Amino acid sequence: MEPVGLKYWSPIQAAEHLVTRQTGALFDITGFVKIEVNGKGALNLLQKVCTNNIDVPVGKVVYSVISNIYGGIKSDLTISRLEENKFWVLAGAGNGMIDINWLRVNAPNDGSVQIIDWTSALAGIGLWGPNSRSVLEKLCDDDDISNEAFPFFSIKRISISNIPCVAVRISYIGELGWEIYTPTEYGLTLWDELRNTSREFNMICSGAGAFESLRLEKGYRSLGSDIHTNTNPYESGLGFTVKLKKDTDFIGKEALSKIKEAPIQKKLACMVMDDSEGMALGTEPIYSDGKAVGYVTSTNYGYFVDKHIVYGYLPSELSSTGTKLN
Repeated sequence: MEPVGLKYWSPIQAAEHLVTRQTGALFDITGFVKIEVNGKGALNLLQKVCTNNIDVPVGKVVYSVISNIYGGIKSDLTISRLEENKFWVLAGAGNGMIDINWLRVNAPNDGSVQIIDWTSALAGIGLWGPNSRSVLEKLCDDDDISNEAFPFFSIKRISISNIPCVAVRISYIGELGWEIYTPTEYGLTLWDELRNTSREFNMICSGAGAFESLRLEKGYRSLGSDIHTNTNPYESGLGFTVKLKKDTDFIGKEALSKIKEAPIQKKLACMVMDDSEGMALGTEPIYSDGKAVGYVTSTNYGYFVDKHIVYGYLPSELSSTGTKLN
């Protein structure tokens, strides 16, 4: 008889996770929401709804939180400045429609901003892992993919085997890599080109299970579980995304200013199980001396570090390294 939790774990996921860390993998990220915000008022709108400073040079990418008026995390996303008055907003599939609506609700009615949902028009592929640059260098004859020309958190229009693409130098799994977007009519051709070439560098195709365990191993937050409207950037380890000194009175600025001044009562903490065969699926209570002090927000096995990883909010005094919990 199989253990009750076995159906939640897959040996395929373990293999995909490890190969991605060692050589690399392709991920289908077509479901990511792709929003264009353009016009003379585009920057002002994004500065209003985002906690981070979006006024960066063309070609740069910013990771930001969207806060509600109480300082809670409404969303997290990346904003890329393609042109002086044209930005790309990339968001997860689960919250993307909410993000689009929030942008539209807060946009001025004077015609200075256009908001376009390109989600169904663009296919997306995550090319992630140590060998990902080697793949692009072989397929991009006219584009410089070096770290100097294409640094982390930057965006470029490139051509991959004559396929027009927009590449963003970001990775949700914590490895070298790019998110690559192309019109949907080129999507399958692009996938085949990347797949065939990546095989030469011992890369594979990987799925959602490894996607989740890889991000957890790296420490990236998941919207809806690790971060949500009942958590704020400071307690979730995302305080670096809040720029209180920027001129714009962004949504939630007043609340976040007060939150920053007050002592942090709880913190999102990374924990590992002493028992490698222990099991957690999420939402289980976390105990200290027999008292429930928090609950599991995210959990998965970290196949590269060979530890079962658990994330959860803990009282600040229990969030330091070495604390023993149950």
